[in-house]
Amino acid sequence: MNRDAIDFEKESVFTLFRKLLIPTLLGSTALSAVSAIDGIFVGHGVGADGVAAVNIVAPIYQVMAGLGFMIGTGCSVVSSIHLSHRKVKVARINVSQALLAASVISALLIGAALIFPEATARMLGASDTLMPKVLDYLKWIMPAFLFEMWSLIGLFIIRLDGAPKYAMWCNMIPAVMNVVLDWLFIFPLGMGVKGAAIATAISIAAGGLMALAYLLFFARTMRLIPLKVSLTSIRLGFRNVGYQCRIGSSSLLGELIMAVFMFVGNWQFMKYLGDTGVGAFGIACYYAPFFFMIGNAIAQSAQPIISYNHGAERLSKVVEARSLLLRTAVCFGIFVSALFIAIPKALVGLFVDIQSPAGVLAADGFPLFGVGALFYIVNIALIGYYQSIEKVRKSTVFMLLRGFIFLIPIFFLLPAMAGTHGLWLVMPATELLTTIVIYLAWRMSRRRVIAA
Repeated sequence: MNRDAIDFEKESVFTLFRKLLIPTLLGSTALSAVSAIDGIFVGHGVGADGVAAVNIVAPIYQVMAGLGFMIGTGCSVVSSIHLSHRKVKVARINVSQALLAASVISALLIGAALIFPEATARMLGASDTLMPKVLDYLKWIMPAFLFEMWSLIGLFIIRLDGAPKYAMWCNMIPAVMNVVLDWLFIFPLGMGVKGAAIATAISIAAGGLMALAYLLFFARTMRLIPLKVSLTSIRLGFRNVGYQCRIGSSSLLGELIMAVFMFVGNWQFMKYLGDTGVGAFGIACYYAPFFFMIGNAIAQSAQPIISYNHGAERLSKVVEARSLLLRTAVCFGIFVSALFIAIPKALVGLFVDIQSPAGVLAADGFPLFGVGALFYIVNIALIGYYQSIEKVRKSTVFMLLRGFIFLIPIFFLLPAMAGTHGLWLVMPATELLTTIVIYLAWRMSRRRVIAA
């Protein structure tokens, strides 16, 4: 197994960040591309109703991804700190416990959704018109989430093990597979949204198996090890996984926020604009995970550097990594916002005919929606920083602000005040307010340090 030469002890912060950022960013955007590819092929092969049906199922993906990010982030932070203290076996135990716990949790959730598919679809907001397509997608995509869990958690650990390029390929290969299989199942075979679900499931399974194979057979330091089966070991396992979940809880909130955004958005767009509005909003929802993944990739690239030096009490390196994280997030945020303002029709046209009713609505709203990308990416990156230094309360509060305290009221107030344009401004307004709060909190903490 060819590994990257990464030494968290000796290399400079800039060199480490550069080595981690590019493969992590490419891999993360490829992960987002898996669902976006579904949207592109479904949009052109099935139509706006197909996009709406896939978007209705999307909150389940966000919940499962949130669990993976929560456990993966917490496990990576804890393991980084153990490695900085030269406790390699303890780090390996934490990784093994994390993967086992995540597998059990995901299996239970998958089983519940497959036993009660219609109730699950109704709960997600499926109308009678969309129900057949929603069920076609739901039943075939659910089993893939076990492999998704292995992939999400595994990638954190693979990067910590010094192999960010392999982690990148764990996402890139499934993305390429999804393109080929989506085309095959939707167009030549005419399988519609069911074909899209099967294609995505196969692709996700490939990525999960790649990640698991690395941790079992090729890892340099962070390989999986057998766990003891005793009451004491089980009790300690619950304690370790609980602490990992506590550290990574804001990552789960981040994905739940995406699910809440989609869920409440589907209801509000349906209320104001009907099925066509849900189709237009569905196109925006394919892009929102890219915002999250860019911010999260920047945070994940800095996380092992920050956590390792935080554990070793090297404050100057932590501050240097934080500065790189923030500057990178701002640059990417400006670029993404500029794209949505400059070429909205091209972005919409990837998914549906720009002259279709849903396409016209989306093209009109994208410049407003895209303004929020800058603040979205910056917020996710900064919250990741606070996770990396074990500031659980701050990271959780900031996530709650952008996902519940601000988001839900704004989703009801802005459309009432500004009409349908207000629907598209909900995300930018929420993220801007959160950025302001994060900045004010940082200023206050800095003053307290100076005063002390």
